[in-house]
Amino acid sequence: MIANIVKPGHKTRGVLNYLYGPGRANEHTDPHLVAAWDDFVPDPGRNPAATLAQLTDVLDLRVKQVGHKAPKNHVWHCSIRAAPEDRHLTDDEWATIARRVLNATGIAPAGDPDACRWVAVRHADDHIHIVATKVRGDLRPPRNWNDFLRADKELVAIEKEYGLRQVPRGDRTAAKRPTRAEQEKARRTGKARTSREHLRTITRTAVSAATTTEEFFRLIEGAGALVDVQYFPSGNVRGYKVALAGDTNAQGEPVWFSGSTLAADLSYPKINERLTAHGATPAEWIEAPAWRRLSIAVDRTPDHLVHDKAEAGQAHIAVLAEALDALPLVAPVGLQAQLLQAATAFERAGRSRVRSHHQQAQATRRAVKAVLRVPPPRDGALLATVLDALLLAVIAAQHWHRTRNHTQQAEAARQAAEYLRVAYRAAAAEPLAVINHRGRRLTRPLQERQAAVVRHALPDLAEQILAEPGWPALAATLNDAGAAGHDPAALLIQAARHRELDTAANLTEVLTWRLKRLPDLAVEKPPHDRPAGSVRPGPATSTPKSTRSDSLPRRR
Repeated sequence: MIANIVKPGHKTRGVLNYLYGPGRANEHTDPHLVAAWDDFVPDPGRNPAATLAQLTDVLDLRVKQVGHKAPKNHVWHCSIRAAPEDRHLTDDEWATIARRVLNATGIAPAGDPDACRWVAVRHADDHIHIVATKVRGDLRPPRNWNDFLRADKELVAIEKEYGLRQVPRGDRTAAKRPTRAEQEKARRTGKARTSREHLRTITRTAVSAATTTEEFFRLIEGAGALVDVQYFPSGNVRGYKVALAGDTNAQGEPVWFSGSTLAADLSYPKINERLTAHGATPAEWIEAPAWRRLSIAVDRTPDHLVHDKAEAGQAHIAVLAEALDALPLVAPVGLQAQLLQAATAFERAGRSRVRSHHQQAQATRRAVKAVLRVPPPRDGALLATVLDALLLAVIAAQHWHRTRNHTQQAEAARQAAEYLRVAYRAAAAEPLAVINHRGRRLTRPLQERQAAVVRHALPDLAEQILAEPGWPALAATLNDAGAAGHDPAALLIQAARHRELDTAANLTEVLTWRLKRLPDLAVEKPPHDRPAGSVRPGPATSTPKSTRSDSLPRRR
């Protein structure tokens, strides 16, 4: 059950006209009062002799009595909506809910004879509207500070008592939703997204790619948006606002959005904090290729979430969101749609009330930015290892949020994992087929040797692993590990302990990609090092995009 308290207005009659009218798409049915401050309030929906003018007059009585001292915007309007799967509540139940919310918010405390005048209107099965005028009987304003939080807290108790769906609650860090006017404008102009949503995507992508604030502003302009940077008298940047080219208001002026109105973490101070944070890069990463470095960094994210302090964990989740924002720019065309959906879903998971210590995750942030400055990987196995690591990290982020009761963020991470899983399966199909082919060509003694390694290292899982279709791929990978001088059994034990395997749908795939993230096994061997007859991995399905620092590759 969700409450939505709109910005106070000054036209009581206008709100009532809407509530008792047909609606914007004739969706209103049988509008009528379910409750009011007085049992004798005229109801135009049930009493043919009652009019909207009469109802307006009795609601506005105290507003007129107080005269010029009345608040400029005296109309308090709150809608309360049940979840789609909830049962249909009766009028009496809705009446009780309305009174409880009015009591909780301070608009009409229970037993207060001087409480504000109010009515609760029902014109659909799943919600009601409460309209009140904000002048009490003693001609003073009500004490309704923090009314949304109080209403939401009361609805949590109502959900439990009435056996309704317990809706995940937020922590007020979610990005602001598009207004109704913005949504209607997008529909009129044939746009799939509102300007606010489009600009949020552009800005988040620019943050993921930029290394300085100057480059951040250039990237936004390169993506086709307008940027207006504000400065202090000292010359330092105070903030910025963005607009879509061609998106204008009635006066023909650009419709601007400040960064903080797009999302809390897109304000200039927050972006500057991320881009200027200092943090050491592990020595073994410095010489590693960009995509290999990203694979290593993301692979360690779940460990950071388990062992680091909350502030460092939140920083790693913020960088994980940046990685998802960046990846659609350089991924093969066939994967971009799913990756973009994963990034959009995970956006909500990237913020919480925990303050990020960005210096703790700066090495991973550098790895994300580095992959945007090199050609996309032509080796499908390398891309699959990155996606596999990202999927495990997103699942770990979901668990991190869930253990801290960040219900909205945990749900966002779960949705992102679903999209990532689809992208991973598509990316992994060809390289796994290649590795499987190599595994099936191993001699019987080699196959039996690798099977013995599995039985020794993972006795409880061995038979399941050996029976899976992906066993040849794991056998080939273990054979490569031994040829590279590693102890296959020790690596297998390490890989199995590294992450929870109970929920893995395919153990051999999980273990294969974990082993593939080893430096010596990160890419397939060149043709002259492979067994005869092995299949050469196909090229990436997208062409390398521009790596200039003043423009972003366009998302399709």
